[in-house]
Amino acid sequence: MSTQPTDTPTDVPHERGRWLDPTTGNTVDQQALMRALAGRQAVLLGERHDIAEIHRWQLHVTTYLHGLRPNLAVGFEMFPRRLQPVLDRWVAGEYDTATFIEDSEWHQVWGFDPAIYLPLFHFCRQQRVPMLALNCRRALVTEVGQQGWEAIAEADRDGVTPAAPALDAYREYLFSITRGPPTRKATSAHDPAYDRFIRAQQTWDRAFACNIANAIRSAEAEGREPPLVVGIIGRGHLEYGYGTPYQLHDLGIEDVAVLLPNDRETLTIEPHRRIAEAVFRLDTPEPPAERGERPRPAANPDAGTGAG
Repeated sequence: MSTQPTDTPTDVPHERGRWLDPTTGNTVDQQALMRALAGRQAVLLGERHDIAEIHRWQLHVTTYLHGLRPNLAVGFEMFPRRLQPVLDRWVAGEYDTATFIEDSEWHQVWGFDPAIYLPLFHFCRQQRVPMLALNCRRALVTEVGQQGWEAIAEADRDGVTPAAPALDAYREYLFSITRGPPTRKATSAHDPAYDRFIRAQQTWDRAFACNIANAIRSAEAEGREPPLVVGIIGRGHLEYGYGTPYQLHDLGIEDVAVLLPNDRETLTIEPHRRIAEAVFRLDTPEPPAERGERPRPAANPDAGTGAG
């Protein structure tokens, strides 16, 4: 299928199992796409956290890329950096599944049904693919949102450097997709009342970017070939390149691609801005997985309120 770009967004048919270019509606050949992506520094796979079919798609893409570039690492938004030793022990085969879920504090730090993520985790262990903890301590997000980076001592930043300022387009995008607290007091994307939310969201964006960049730069510093880093990250941090890709660019990691899934029969084509490198039409998703209750520290009432 091929369509001609127009000046305004338009919907085009999106068949199951097909990749489309989201700026033209043209079909993208999967083999050519994967071969091109295997040469990138990072490939970021956007998700909605509670859809099992998306995690299956992520596994399929990761498997394909691993076949083309075995020197690969998979980074996960789900784990804060302090849990990196647990991920290392899992990949080394030192845990059974139940112990890994317990020691990774899965139900405290994430809460979605681990069963929908386990195939990815088992793939990494089976193939001895390093798993990277991409997140920061949750309280940092609240602290930066409330006080700004300048108020946080460098030793308390969990290895995260201050985020590059948000583009106006990112503010507008986030305002368009967020509803309710803590954004309801803001009347527009540029209302100062929205700044706290932007700072918090960008703390996550920057944390993911810093930990991806660290994996690449550490390999270079040690004289090793840097791995291709596949990022498993909420799509709100990736769409249009505004979030984590923008922060990666600021850190000097510029050869980055974003892939997104679609579960609708059509795809909205936007000729003048690119939501992703390519978009894949999923099989019919199963109902969303329920999220368990997780404790929220009294000092951190805004945890988990970002656009993921």
